[in-house]
Amino acid sequence: MKILYCTSEARPFAATGGLADVAGSLPQALRQRLIGCRVVMPLYEEIPQELRDTMKFVTSLSVPVAWRRQYCGVFEARWGGVIYYLIDNQYYFKRKGLYGHYDDAERFAFLSRAALEMLPYLDFKPDIIHCNDWQTAMVPIYYSIFYANNDWYRGIKTVMTIHNIQYQGKYGKELVEDVLGIPKSDLPILEYDDCVNMLKGAVETANRVTTVSPTYAKEILDPWYSHGLDGILKQREWKLSGILNGIDTEAYNPETDKDIFANYTAEDLSGKAENKRALQERLGLAQDAEVPLVGMVTRLVSHKGLDLVKEDLDHLMQETNMQFVVLGSGDWEYEKFFQDMQNRYPGRLCACHGFVPELSRKIYAGADIFLMPSKSEPCGLSQMIALRYGTIPIVRETGGLKDSIQDSGDGVGNGFTFHTYDSGDMDNAVRRALAGYSDKEGWNILVERAMHCDMSWGKSANEYIRMYRDMLKE
Repeated sequence: MKILYCTSEARPFAATGGLADVAGSLPQALRQRLIGCRVVMPLYEEIPQELRDTMKFVTSLSVPVAWRRQYCGVFEARWGGVIYYLIDNQYYFKRKGLYGHYDDAERFAFLSRAALEMLPYLDFKPDIIHCNDWQTAMVPIYYSIFYANNDWYRGIKTVMTIHNIQYQGKYGKELVEDVLGIPKSDLPILEYDDCVNMLKGAVETANRVTTVSPTYAKEILDPWYSHGLDGILKQREWKLSGILNGIDTEAYNPETDKDIFANYTAEDLSGKAENKRALQERLGLAQDAEVPLVGMVTRLVSHKGLDLVKEDLDHLMQETNMQFVVLGSGDWEYEKFFQDMQNRYPGRLCACHGFVPELSRKIYAGADIFLMPSKSEPCGLSQMIALRYGTIPIVRETGGLKDSIQDSGDGVGNGFTFHTYDSGDMDNAVRRALAGYSDKEGWNILVERAMHCDMSWGKSANEYIRMYRDMLKE
């Protein structure tokens, strides 16, 4: 089985978020299971020189972009045994930043067309092309219009994975012919709510549509989550499914992590206690092993549940004996709120501005409890990382949070959960966790159980392989 994985970013080459983690890990997990997976992505200006030095030029070709043709160079790199094809066009990709340019629609339409056009030059015909988010959503659309009946391309299947349905590639209809190069007769594929919607077109044309958790696949059928796409998704529900992401368990490993204060295992948690002491010292918190330390590592935006935190944190700090640390940046109102709270509770609460990777690791390792009260969360990785480090998650039951964290009230769960998006429900979950922390014997059992949860890419890869095989039987 041969898979071409199309993405706008992938570690270690270029990354802005969770998609890069997936694109850097899933292909390797597939390869380890003897699936021939190759990755295609842009050759961005921001790719480090040391990685550029490992690339070799493969071929060049001319790619149609509407009524004109553009140069496309193809470079090959290998990482973790996986072949990466990096698409070179300096006009489109020699810029600062991966996204946010005035011509993003054209840039990623070029990437999508190049991913298809390059294949005969490489003599690599995939059985399945797996696309991700709106930046590669034009691949199944172009395939269905221009390539499906071509002898060389015939028989290729396509998958579209939605990592976050909020971003759909919506543009004015004037782009259809002059930028996207789609004939007027095929406009209905892309048209939705009186505009061009690339993600909608991919849902229409791909053989399968997936999301990054089973619960999120159900949620996006609801207008509250779908950002307007629930209508088309309900019509195509038969092709929709969710597969929970994993994490790189070698990169996130408390036994070997060089960024934390002390290494430890589920069988010997003494190092975790030292991480807590050292974290308290670094953040200017009272060094007290008996006080539960609650941590957050998050973007400071509303859909991460920070409205609930604003409503309830002062009550928790007044009425319980807990410490709190947050690391992140984002909206000014939340940054100011946490700064004010730090001033109000010196020695008990610390607000760390920005994103500092090594400090995030220290928080995962040093905190006792990890709070994720998200309004929506397609998958979420932080709760899985927290489990890996034996830091017990408190989550709202949404998206991947619901699929990865089960309430420990039944004696077999791995965290604490609440259902309603309500500060009172969150407050109850936090207080239950704080009460659980006071039972040291029971808490250590919970920590050990959390650290033994399998959040690796292996399980996810096996589910993708089952889906791929089912597709090829159709």
